[in-house]
Amino acid sequence: MEKTLKYRGRLAQTRIYLGKFLRMFVFQNDWKALPAGAVIAAVVTFVVGTNLFVTQEGTINGAFALTCGCIWNGFFNSIQVVCRERDIIKREHRSGLHITSYIAAHMIYQLILCLAQTVVTLVICFLAKVQFPEVGLITRWSVLDMGITLLLITFAADMMALMISSLVRTATTAMKTMPFMLIFQLVFSGAFFELSGFAQKITYLTVSKWGMESICSIGRFNEQPMVTFWNTLYQLRNAEIDGMKPVQIYVNTVFQNNQLNDVLRWSGQQNQKLAYASDPQLVLQHWGVLLLIAFAAALVSVIALEWIDRDKR
Repeated sequence: MEKTLKYRGRLAQTRIYLGKFLRMFVFQNDWKALPAGAVIAAVVTFVVGTNLFVTQEGTINGAFALTCGCIWNGFFNSIQVVCRERDIIKREHRSGLHITSYIAAHMIYQLILCLAQTVVTLVICFLAKVQFPEVGLITRWSVLDMGITLLLITFAADMMALMISSLVRTATTAMKTMPFMLIFQLVFSGAFFELSGFAQKITYLTVSKWGMESICSIGRFNEQPMVTFWNTLYQLRNAEIDGMKPVQIYVNTVFQNNQLNDVLRWSGQQNQKLAYASDPQLVLQHWGVLLLIAFAAALVSVIALEWIDRDKR
């Protein structure tokens, strides 16, 4: 292998390593990432599938869960792939290995793996009878738009894990780092925690922010009803004020006039978010940022491994 790589160009080396990774998928059980991804998708759809893309609460919870699932898949795909063969890379680099070819092969292979995981996730969603919007924003099919988004989220997270795997010393360190990466993505997604100032700016560096906003936009969050307002009113229906129950009176009036759907739509209109607007340009921007994160992480991986010959570890 060392003599072969020494005289091969970058494209030829990319093909060689891509073939190696595909063989590893079959013979070293890397295929186990697919059933693991199916389990994650099944859990997510089981919990939020009924209300996903039906109510605003269901959509934002489902988008968060889907984004977390994709990030988890991406992290696990490549968090150990470089550090577990660091000695081999060092030896082959001294014999003529181009690091750009090595990382390019990883990018192609991981993209294929992420695509397979995305297909599995969408199949699980169909089996769970998730109600996707009828019309897409970018393409004619919202399912395709959603699939592209899930693929980009998974791939961007995958490349971030590849970057960590290229920077750390051992597979053990990489696995210890992964929970902190995941927590960072969850906290700074901007979905459930009120962030301001510098903390709010950090969200722009996360995969979770752009992934969630893209899913909510494609899922038409702003066009859906909100149920929290009504549920709160209903729970307070027996509250007394000066011996009267004004909330009960209002609740009864809504039921008597069959106005519940009108109330839910009205509350949804009051809870619209600019970041979740169903705007094709907005979704394309989110996709572009996810791709930028992926390629930036890959670039850092290349730079880190170009110095591997000086690594005395």
